[in-house]
Amino acid sequence: MIAIIDYGAGNLFSVKNALDYLNINSTITNKKEDIENADGLILPGVGAFPAAMKMLGKTGLIETIKEQTKQKPMLGICLGMQILFEKGYEFEEADGLSLINGKVDKIVDNGLIIPHMGWNKLEKQNDCPLMYNLPDEAYVYFVHSFQAYCKKENIAAYCEYGDIIPALVFEGNVYGAQFHPEKSGDVGLKILKNFESLLNQ
Repeated sequence: MIAIIDYGAGNLFSVKNALDYLNINSTITNKKEDIENADGLILPGVGAFPAAMKMLGKTGLIETIKEQTKQKPMLGICLGMQILFEKGYEFEEADGLSLINGKVDKIVDNGLIIPHMGWNKLEKQNDCPLMYNLPDEAYVYFVHSFQAYCKKENIAAYCEYGDIIPALVFEGNVYGAQFHPEKSGDVGLKILKNFESLLNQ
């Protein structure tokens, strides 16, 4: 079972609907015992980094999440991916979960429209189980104005939008998708299915 963590800043039901479509057992929850009993975790997110961390802090689940990711896989989606990092600089400096080294800051202004919104191609950087068996032309759906800045070894895939933007990141049991797999058609569904394959390993 996958626990979709509800902390008030997530696009919960589209993620749940995608998992239901794939016949992957999941529940939306903010209960510590559900997170501890789950086989895997998904941390969605929509909005701003500081507000998301404040809301997550109010749930009292931060330490539980950090502890559980030592023994089971977690996937952060969009803002949920960004707060996996150490620091964010959206409106103000804010601490993240520090599960992956790096920071989140504005997308470099190269004259392109920000937010970066729409379909973009994944370019492989490093081997990662979530990338298994994806097509060579794998396009996914993005909506964001901030991006991760991290080490190359933590980047499974990136996209190009005036500059290199980390699209899929990982560290140990922790994975993050800057894009929305639940809105990315067959490619996104395959990524979620690959995530399920990590459960109980």
